Amino acid sequence: MWSGIVTKAFSGKRRFLALWFPYLSADRWRRAGNAAPADGVVFTQKQRGAMRIVATDEGTRAHLGLALADARARVPDLLAVDHDPVADQQLLDRLADACDRFTPMVALDDAGLTMDITGCPHAGGEAGLVDDIEHWAARAGMQLRHALASTPEAAQALARFQSVPATDEKAAVLRLPIAALRADDDTELALRRAGLKTIADLAGRPSAPISARFGAETSDMLARLLGKSDSRITPRRAEPALLFERRFAEPIAQTDYALAVLGELAGEAGEAMLERHKGGRRFAARLYRSDGAVRELGVEASLPLRDPKAVMRLFAERLDSLNDPIDPGFGFDLIRLAVPVLEPLAPTQLQLEGGAVAAGELTALIDRLSTRVGRGHFRRLRARDTHIPEQAVLALPAVDAPEPSLWCEPEAGEPPLRPIHLFDPPQIIEVIAEVPDGPPHRFRWRRTLHEVTRFEGPERLAAEWWKRAGGPSGLGTGLTRDYYRVEDARGRRFWIFRHGLYGTEKINPDWYMHGLFA
Repeated sequence: MWSGIVTKAFSGKRRFLALWFPYLSADRWRRAGNAAPADGVVFTQKQRGAMRIVATDEGTRAHLGLALADARARVPDLLAVDHDPVADQQLLDRLADACDRFTPMVALDDAGLTMDITGCPHAGGEAGLVDDIEHWAARAGMQLRHALASTPEAAQALARFQSVPATDEKAAVLRLPIAALRADDDTELALRRAGLKTIADLAGRPSAPISARFGAETSDMLARLLGKSDSRITPRRAEPALLFERRFAEPIAQTDYALAVLGELAGEAGEAMLERHKGGRRFAARLYRSDGAVRELGVEASLPLRDPKAVMRLFAERLDSLNDPIDPGFGFDLIRLAVPVLEPLAPTQLQLEGGAVAAGELTALIDRLSTRVGRGHFRRLRARDTHIPEQAVLALPAVDAPEPSLWCEPEAGEPPLRPIHLFDPPQIIEVIAEVPDGPPHRFRWRRTLHEVTRFEGPERLAAEWWKRAGGPSGLGTGLTRDYYRVEDARGRRFWIFRHGLYGTEKINPDWYMHGLFA
């Protein structure tokens, strides 16, 4: 068993490993339990009004790109299956998840993967890493081609187009066909017509004429293939601030033991965060099975924390909320715990009356409930700096720590300026009022007539300046609101407004019911 913290990649010469699955669709189809006939299987998709072969297995690769009718003219009993690119992409995503065990720097590339293996320790070096990946692909039932290079483009091109293994990377790249540039069809055809059939034919010419005739993208791709320009991959997942892992020589088949190991990793993460005087609000655990399957568990907290017991309580809540329990299968051979982002976490001074303890207990309760039920089911109200009533309050997930904001305090002895209940959207009403901009005398709302006995207002609220200003005339789309607090003959109080100013903004402004006072 080996454990430790995974640090950032070594800053020296970079190395990339490209994996290409030439028969991805066929391998996925076979993994589902299907058996191909002796003549093989092809995968078709409708293109330009005809069914064309877009993927094959090893025995039918000569039919790739043909119309299905033409292929069956050659092989009448050829089995054709509808191409499912979504299922292929899902399988590729699962394969990428499994490759995280070798390096956290994994990127998708059409029907393949590219890994940055710079500084990744492995028993046996690069050769041992490649052997492990070959065994893993064989167990997964995937046909694989791979290549190592100093740039991702060179590794991808060698994996796809290299016919025989080569010890000299530069010589192998120069022998590649011009298709290794992965240019569009028109550019590739123009290169072939110019007599440029290999990378060596193109590499011997100045870059300026190549860019002028075939486009700057062609010369840029050539420079990356030859290692003349720096090139990196964009990983599927951003590199976390802290990453801890534990590998096992023999897979562990007990879920309880796996959780105990996860608790030890949480303790190591807590010590590392303590040294940095920081904490984490999100924690991601990944459990790698020996058969290539990966189970991922993620939890988050409303405030930064580093206490291992608190982190494991959240993971316990997450496990209890799963519909399917974690199945170790043939056992886990790798467990990782990542802290994506670190945030400042200062020491907490406990109050004698227990105020800080009570706040911490409330935060822990919110974290547990959000983890078990879902982050969107528990919300926290947050004040927003705006004078538009329906936008003054935001309901955010409770686990998202709100920025400090102050609520408007009402004056002592004065009635509330805003109602307890707001309608969203406001409801239109019929109003009889003094014109052009007088207060309302009576209004009809929900088929009931209300006689206004008292009113306060108007309180004029203008639209935001970016809505009021606009155009050469200075007239924008936002309308001014005149709010009134009114009371009817039965003592009920309402908050209504006139939308628009007479004459200047609207000929006949509408009235709306926006809220109810207690």
